[in-house]
Amino acid sequence: MLLYNSLSHQKEEFVPVEPGKVSMYTCGPTVYHYAHIGNLRTYIMEDILDRYLRYSGYAVKRVMNITDVGHLTSDADTGEDKMLKGARREHKTVMEIAAFYTNAFFNDCRALNIRKPDVIEPATHCISDFIATIQVLLDKGFAYEAGGNIYFDTSKLEQYYVFHGFTEEDLAVGVREGVEADGNKRNKADFVLWFTKSKFEDQELKWESPWGLGYPGWHIECSCISMKHLGERLDIHCGGIDNAFPHHTNEIAQCEAYLGHKWCNYWMHVLHLNTASGKMSKSKGEFLTVDLLKQKGYDPMAYRLFCLQSHYRKNLVFSWENLDNAAVTYDKLIGRIAALSSAPDESVDEEALTAFRKEFTDALDNDLNTSLALTALYDVLKADTNASTKRKALEDMDSVLCLNLMEAASRKAAASAESASSGTGVSPELAEEIRAKIQERADAKKAKDYARADAIRNELAARGILLIDSKDGTTFQVK
Repeated sequence: MLLYNSLSHQKEEFVPVEPGKVSMYTCGPTVYHYAHIGNLRTYIMEDILDRYLRYSGYAVKRVMNITDVGHLTSDADTGEDKMLKGARREHKTVMEIAAFYTNAFFNDCRALNIRKPDVIEPATHCISDFIATIQVLLDKGFAYEAGGNIYFDTSKLEQYYVFHGFTEEDLAVGVREGVEADGNKRNKADFVLWFTKSKFEDQELKWESPWGLGYPGWHIECSCISMKHLGERLDIHCGGIDNAFPHHTNEIAQCEAYLGHKWCNYWMHVLHLNTASGKMSKSKGEFLTVDLLKQKGYDPMAYRLFCLQSHYRKNLVFSWENLDNAAVTYDKLIGRIAALSSAPDESVDEEALTAFRKEFTDALDNDLNTSLALTALYDVLKADTNASTKRKALEDMDSVLCLNLMEAASRKAAASAESASSGTGVSPELAEEIRAKIQERADAKKAKDYARADAIRNELAARGILLIDSKDGTTFQVK
């Protein structure tokens, strides 16, 4: 299996530290708000990697943190704690905010078939681990105290900028967004391991430490949680490309200073999901969440398919039109699989099944190429072999892709059988619902609310239902 390693900037053969076993760490959410679908693209691709490693026979242990303290509004050391910002926005305590949005995140994961990691650890559960690790870094001369805070001293490293070709001059104040002067730092690139009074205003969560009452910096959290559960040598660390600097750069710095040897062998970074106006954000434009997709009538599996149609190392542009296309593609795919259900059971052609699996694994072995893996799936449907062999191959592939193909196809086949005599091609219940939507759209047009009328049409189109306007009124047909 070849994986692109962000550390070496090339594809490398994946060889785990311990044969047959994989230790995998995923940067988890900062639970101050809902995850947007751009965040969730990263988790979908990490899920594919996790599932494919298991499919390939590895025993995988995957760990993820929950950031419920210490992540400031800049990914560096500036701004306020995001958790405090969320609590103030909703007039709740930080822990109430953390519990609510942690639950919301995992609801989104369930909707998108993202498998829960084997270990999930909130940062607030590991304060003693952070303090112990910081003390070792102080003892070894890699950290210093200034202005009440504890900083990591990047000048003590032979190489700090492991992912990018930055220099200290590149980080001059005012050049990079979000960087403010911190007179306590010896070097511009130094980062905070523990905050005390210099970042204390209105901070709700704080703990006693050898350096005073305070709370941890963001970067120390992932390092300690990973080492606590996965040991001194990590196989794969995952995250979004925006985590590469400074977050993952700082993780490497503090881990390897603490351990005295290389820490993680492979780094997987998923590129951005953008809108036409640029990078997706919680602070601008329409806040795109899984719940919003469902409210607009989209099956979350259509969004998962949309992500899998592109390679994880390419920026992906989201638009409602692009999602409509993915929804139609998904519906047609389910229809083709459903058509196999009427064929009689026959013996599986093992030779053909082996060939199907090879095309599928060749795609994913090449740096997790999910687009080619989907091509392999379509090749199964086009192949000249019996339906039983196709069903077996599709089941096998969907154990990794997790698009609910067989379940959705089974439901579609049952619904088709039920409605075969109704004359509309849909069940009586669905026909009634569609007619109600047609009336709602007509009312919207009468009120000149054309945006709502278009939204209803798009919602039905995403479900494979085409509205046909004529002088005699509006009818529908199933694509």
